[in-house]
Amino acid sequence: MTKLKMPIIKLNQLQATAICGNDISSSCLYVSALTIMYAGQYAWISLLIVALVLYLFRKIYGEVVGALPLNGGAYNVLLNTASKRMAAFAACLTILSYMATAVISGYEAMYYFKGIIHNLPLTPATILLLGIFMMLAIIGIGESAIVAVIIFITHLVTLSLLVFASLCFLAHNGLSVFSFNWAQPVESGSLLKALFFGFSAAMLGISGFESSANFVEEQEKGVFPKTLRNMWAVVSFFNPVIALLALCILPIATIHGHQESLLSFMGQTTGGSWLSWVISLDAVFVLSGAVLTSYVGVTGLAERITLDRILPNFFLAKNRRGVNYRIVIVFFILCISVLLVTHGNLVNLAGVYTFSFLTVMALFGVGNLLLKAKRKSLPRPERAPVLSIMLAIGLIIAAFLGNMELNLLSFYVFIKYLIPTLLFVVIMLNRVRVITWLIYLIKYLYRPLRGFAVKGSRRLERLSKKISSQELVFFTRGDNVAILNRVMIYVEENETTKRLKIVHITNPESNNTALKKDIEVLDRAYPDIEIEFLEIEGKFGPDIIDELSGKWEIPKNFMFIGSPSDKFSYHVSELGGVRLIM
Repeated sequence: MTKLKMPIIKLNQLQATAICGNDISSSCLYVSALTIMYAGQYAWISLLIVALVLYLFRKIYGEVVGALPLNGGAYNVLLNTASKRMAAFAACLTILSYMATAVISGYEAMYYFKGIIHNLPLTPATILLLGIFMMLAIIGIGESAIVAVIIFITHLVTLSLLVFASLCFLAHNGLSVFSFNWAQPVESGSLLKALFFGFSAAMLGISGFESSANFVEEQEKGVFPKTLRNMWAVVSFFNPVIALLALCILPIATIHGHQESLLSFMGQTTGGSWLSWVISLDAVFVLSGAVLTSYVGVTGLAERITLDRILPNFFLAKNRRGVNYRIVIVFFILCISVLLVTHGNLVNLAGVYTFSFLTVMALFGVGNLLLKAKRKSLPRPERAPVLSIMLAIGLIIAAFLGNMELNLLSFYVFIKYLIPTLLFVVIMLNRVRVITWLIYLIKYLYRPLRGFAVKGSRRLERLSKKISSQELVFFTRGDNVAILNRVMIYVEENETTKRLKIVHITNPESNNTALKKDIEVLDRAYPDIEIEFLEIEGKFGPDIIDELSGKWEIPKNFMFIGSPSDKFSYHVSELGGVRLIM
């Protein structure tokens, strides 16, 4: 019996904004107190500088994802402009960031919930929360989006209530507290130092901005740039305003004493216990929403890197709702393991979270520069100026160094988590070579057990041949030998396959005599790669790609093209995942 597939649900502007917005807007709960700790009375200025950085990245993300509207974020742009190894590095950092986000947000949510329900066991409660959102993610992104929207709207209403209550409080009590705070000496001894360290700490307030790019394929057309605008508007308003209001209402010393629950204490001061209780309950919900963002973002990214054979094909299995449920379940298990290993130590987790996120943002900026250099003719809805990209990358690097200065121990924790993750990916990228070494090792060490060794090596050889037998396709426009040579270099350096079809879609005016001679030269130059040249009549586009993919049983993500010009009739997203390697 044929299984019925559920229709694919595309996210509208509110739903997509809510999914990624819950992560970035949850920063309002802690970033003001954190920034005030380092920048004192100038914290709101540091937060405005962060808003400027986020504005620069709006253009950067808009250009990249507009040109390459595929899941994967930084991984996607580096895969299409740099090398597979560099892209895999970005993917590792993004996954680490999502793991840390899920665990920190879940644990913090339960910490706030403990203020409402006393004697709540934090670790079991966090595991239960992670399990609930795992089930929501498995049910489907459409249903998850409904929950995300409710949480997001509730959070914005709650923050607006706090701002209104604070303004009413100031109308009755004046600005004497702010005048007192403003007259205090800067703790760091220098205004520039205060602003720099405040800015470095405040960069945590935009973590989550990269999430929308990791599930762009699940969004309706034209929604992605609106999610960037909406996230920027929320944090650019609420973060500086809440920090400024806190400085107007509470002495800096008092703010330091309520760092973990500053907004709740502000609510108690300006509106009474009911507002404090509402803010605490809202914190539980929005931090839980950040857990959902992690599930959605990592699912889109992990599916993409699995299609590119960085992760095992085991993860591609989908349920009838079209969800990669194995990715969701494994991510849940990894989050639990991190929680248990660290015993909920948020300082260690924050190190992984901060440095992973900042590195991913910097790599995205680098990817934009590479896109400009290598894909000049690729159509895109907007373009970020080169100077603004350089400024954005520079500010991210400054924030990275600033956080190293503030907490060097957290940086070491980040490295400890990063190294095993990179080792796993390196093994996956070089698994044919690893299998070859294993074959040699088996033959060398187990000669007395020849029967076992022969069987084991044969199985590994079959597995190696199976991996190497995957054919690749490059659609050529009749390119010269120099361009085709660059294609061969890319395949040799980035792919494990030994078989390449070079296809030219012909018309009555085609003359491939010179092209055939060039391919004969390349065939001799690359003896390890089997080259097959095919001439097929027709018109290049999605239809012929679908036809050839089905006929040859070659997935579209193993089909390559050169960078199309502005005159190309189709957008790269309409080609079903065909990759750009030139």
